[in-house]
Amino acid sequence: MQAVLQHFSERTWAKIAGVFSGIVFGIYWIPLRLMDEAGIHGVWAVVVFNVTAFALISPWVIYKWREFVPGRLRLQLGSIITGLAYVLYTSAFLYTEVVRALVLFYLMPIWGFVLARIFINETITLTRWISMVFGLAGLIVICGIKNGIPIPSNSGDWMALAGGVVWAGGAILLLTDKQEPLNYCAMFLFWASIMSILAALYATSQGLLLLPQWQQLPNILLWLIPLAILVTIPAAFATLFAPSQLNPGIVGLLFMTEISIGTLTAALFAGEPFGTTEILGVLLITTAGLAEPVQSWIAGSKYST
Repeated sequence: MQAVLQHFSERTWAKIAGVFSGIVFGIYWIPLRLMDEAGIHGVWAVVVFNVTAFALISPWVIYKWREFVPGRLRLQLGSIITGLAYVLYTSAFLYTEVVRALVLFYLMPIWGFVLARIFINETITLTRWISMVFGLAGLIVICGIKNGIPIPSNSGDWMALAGGVVWAGGAILLLTDKQEPLNYCAMFLFWASIMSILAALYATSQGLLLLPQWQQLPNILLWLIPLAILVTIPAAFATLFAPSQLNPGIVGLLFMTEISIGTLTAALFAGEPFGTTEILGVLLITTAGLAEPVQSWIAGSKYST
């Protein structure tokens, strides 16, 4: 087993991290729903998630404080950009339909491949074009968009679309800045906490969110703290590690695992439909995510022989 693990390259681990991140975000709705039932709704639940995770990782920030000073411009900028993308995505669900937010955000692989072509001169190969087609087709099938990809028509739509573009830009910065991924993880959680607090305050002031029932927080933390240690912080690390090694378009395709896992878990635990349409969509998205890794494996096998 140890020999197998040592054989994995950083890019291989990054691909695994991207899939892991998508899996975790695919079950993200479960604890969010639990918090909603306890009286902490919408973006306020995201605030609790982010702040709890950052509080737990803050000893690392204190220990490595010299690596987080404002002079580390690229670290702070990359963390702000990815944190902003995350908050735009999660907040978009307040202002538009879930389906529209998912489809518009997950145009991200297109922006990722295009930005990588412009800024780091990476070729958009035939395999990548095929992956984008399969991924978008699977997304449209699962989300049931009868008229194709929606055109942004409200603030939530634009937030979801902007979130995908901003994330792709942040991923380019991570890929070209060989910084300690755990540092990015810590700063991502910090800035995501700040921005989600601002988003929650704004949404509450606009009457889109109810004030949280904070008296329920101690009971929530009993299960949220272990969850943050075992799942949330590793997922945040994986979310930042994947784009530090991979083309942002590939990362976007791997992150689309979120849609497949979300569909499956919603069917298993929330009684939502899972039939031929959902199976087809999951297969298309899985094919999109596996296309390039499989091609690389086949090419490597031919080369080794």
